[in-house]
Amino acid sequence: MLFPKKVKHRKWQTMRKSQAQLMRPETRGITLAFGSYGLKAIKPARLTSNQIEAARKVLSRATGKSGKVWIRVFPDRPVTQKAAEVGMGKGKGDPKFFVFEVRPGRMLFEIDGIEEEPARDALRRAASKLPMKTTVIVR
Repeated sequence: MLFPKKVKHRKWQTMRKSQAQLMRPETRGITLAFGSYGLKAIKPARLTSNQIEAARKVLSRATGKSGKVWIRVFPDRPVTQKAAEVGMGKGKGDPKFFVFEVRPGRMLFEIDGIEEEPARDALRRAASKLPMKTTVIVR
């Protein structure tokens, strides 16, 4: 599971965003940089480290020893949650897990070293583990 080794601030501010801000296209990490095939986000979402790990397992199984997988996102944003049956107020809850906030156009995964048809199939199966619409990109 992915999470930062060390963080400067345990809890981040909420940063409430409007739908227009979330739908604004990404400007960084939007092209294929390493592999021949990639999985690109179409809709905004929050990717948890568990979802990233589930998609990575699908891709690494499909590529085997001949292929290579690149993960282009890292969950560094903490999400807090208060304990069960705790009243309102009394401060912010403890960090529960980490997420990466995805905006449309972001490249999530890249693979190389396998043929096009198995690569498309693997990326499609990995996309089913993610909470957003994605598309497969070919170099």
